[in-house]
Amino acid sequence: MKSTIELIVGLSDIPGVSGCEQAVRDEIIALIKDHCERYEVDALGNLIAFKKGERAPLKRIMLSAHMDEVGLIVTHIEEDGLLRFATVGGIDSRVLFGKAVEIGPSRLCGVIGGKAVHHLTEKEKEAVPEPESLLIDVGATDRAEAEKHVSPGDFAVFSGGFADLGENCLMGRALDDRAGCALLVELLRSPLPYDCHFAFTVQEETGCTGAMTAAYAVAPDIGIVVETTTAADIAGVPAGKKICELGGGPVLSYMDRGTVYDKALYDLAFEIAGESGIPAQTKSAVVGGNESRSVQAAGRGAKVLAVSLPCRYLHSPSLLIHKGDVEHTLRLLAALIQKLGGGAL
Repeated sequence: MKSTIELIVGLSDIPGVSGCEQAVRDEIIALIKDHCERYEVDALGNLIAFKKGERAPLKRIMLSAHMDEVGLIVTHIEEDGLLRFATVGGIDSRVLFGKAVEIGPSRLCGVIGGKAVHHLTEKEKEAVPEPESLLIDVGATDRAEAEKHVSPGDFAVFSGGFADLGENCLMGRALDDRAGCALLVELLRSPLPYDCHFAFTVQEETGCTGAMTAAYAVAPDIGIVVETTTAADIAGVPAGKKICELGGGPVLSYMDRGTVYDKALYDLAFEIAGESGIPAQTKSAVVGGNESRSVQAAGRGAKVLAVSLPCRYLHSPSLLIHKGDVEHTLRLLAALIQKLGGGAL
């Protein structure tokens, strides 16, 4: 059986831009189908699984993680064979120029390019190039050749492998949020003290759409959203602006741009972490957001908690997480199921 890190790498290597998560979902189904009582794929593409535990919980619990990643979509093929594109999800334009990409199910190779530096005006040199000024080069000589391999509407993802950095860090693309998906798979493959619902959701990066329908279907009392979140713990960033730090354990949020989290659930998570000897940290800024807002507001509503892995360089070709944080987050999720299923809240 694959280790958690091997699961993360395997899932992260599968292209799955928002709206095109099928291949990721198929792999997760293969991993969990023998470890749950039932699963279903809804009309939007969410994968919802139910695993029976030793007993029924006092409150219905759902854990969720999104399958999609940020990427690009081809919008037009120029006469010279270069591809116009738009971004899918929030991508910092600074990370685009010169990056290798893989397009469509065949994973056609391309590179994002634009004007050579000696053709730029002084004003252009000072500005970050917007996606509209860039093109994807697939080596085609003209439109007809490009159309043999790619069409408008094809999705593209950043290209690049995975690597261990230092003794404890993993670098690669799509760790947001395939790392969360891998943690849910690990829980599904393990004995559970209480029945749990698991949602592997779609289209988080483009508006948290999938979680809304998944939560409506499951109707949980408590939703635990397993995510990654920005770690700005790099040189030149003041301590109060780092948000969270790699190696500091799972990150618990009290508020972000989309959600005000349940205070009692937030406090209980820290209490459980302390009792279990699990390092945990606060997300120390009200920034970003995730599908917690959709889970919280669906149907009759639910109490929500975000449990996130600290991650550097989000929405880029080279995300960075700490292996120790992966282990500690998995332990905290298991402890939360134990306590919440027994009616701790």
